[in-house]
Amino acid sequence: MTGKLLGGLVGSVLFLVIACAAGGVLLLGGGGAAACTAPTPSGAAPISAPAGGWKAVGRFDVEQVGHAATIAAVGAQMGVPMRGWIVAVATAIQESELRNLSGGDRDSIGLFQQRPSQGWGTGEQLRDPAYAAGSFYQKLLTVPNWQQIPLTDAAQAVQVSAYPDAYAKHEPDATLLVDSVAGLIDASGAPMVDCAGAVGPWTQPVLAPVWSGFRTAERPTHDGVDLGAPQQTQIRAAAAGTVTVVRCNALDVRDDSDWGCDRPGDPDLTKGCGWYVKIRHADGIVTVYCHMLTHPFVHEGQAVAVGQAIGVVGSSGHSSAPHLHFEVHLGDSSPTDPVPFMAARGAPLGQPF
Repeated sequence: MTGKLLGGLVGSVLFLVIACAAGGVLLLGGGGAAACTAPTPSGAAPISAPAGGWKAVGRFDVEQVGHAATIAAVGAQMGVPMRGWIVAVATAIQESELRNLSGGDRDSIGLFQQRPSQGWGTGEQLRDPAYAAGSFYQKLLTVPNWQQIPLTDAAQAVQVSAYPDAYAKHEPDATLLVDSVAGLIDASGAPMVDCAGAVGPWTQPVLAPVWSGFRTAERPTHDGVDLGAPQQTQIRAAAAGTVTVVRCNALDVRDDSDWGCDRPGDPDLTKGCGWYVKIRHADGIVTVYCHMLTHPFVHEGQAVAVGQAIGVVGSSGHSSAPHLHFEVHLGDSSPTDPVPFMAARGAPLGQPF
């Protein structure tokens, strides 16, 4: 790919996704998971950069957002599913902070710090962000099951880095950047498509270790598991379904007065789930997500796709530290252990974040 192609891509970016203005439904034969895994359709319409060019997104400035847009555009042109764009952008954040570096370790160059001596291309070619992105995707597409394995494993298979676990922490930022340049940001500023693990009918609500198990000897009435994700980690719908409850549930144990959910709870003084969401899925299965930091992103009666962001991790209600309390019910009042339930559906809990 040449610099001329790069200029064309920045001015008129090819995207596989077209957002419906009402509700963020993707016109690709399905919801968020379909956008994550489907290749670019032939003849997809281009979406131009906004008037005045790209804008800063979160901690990323205009230059960095522009490079993320180029990476996504190259992926779309090559027919790479959206999950691949996120893998590529996360990799570029780790390798260069989305800066087109003129040098690096040994002969490393560019957004992905690729090395001419390792066969990635000439130095001049690798300084072209579009060429570098194309080279990354060409190798990614040769990785077996790259859409099903964790992002950090897919990135490492391409990059062969000395720090193989470093890519994982950039997945939320990469998701935000890809959704931003694709125009898939909701009114709250949150991404409407989250491809983290959303490759099947079920996915992990967060990627985090299990802190406390289901109905243990120490907590026999604990009807779910606590997943130790950091504050503000996105919480995803574990499967497609309909939101049935969005509520604040936090009471002061001393007099049952309203404690409120817009402040942290207290393990000794507060009871309740804090900000929480309940979703009904097929076959009468219900999932519950507790202790969110702020009002959830969804509303009662809303249909959600697997992997759709529904809120962020917090510590509201009966909680001693930020985490997600996650429950699975076989019907409205029959809680079951989420660990074997999710493992049986190919979305095992307890992965490191």
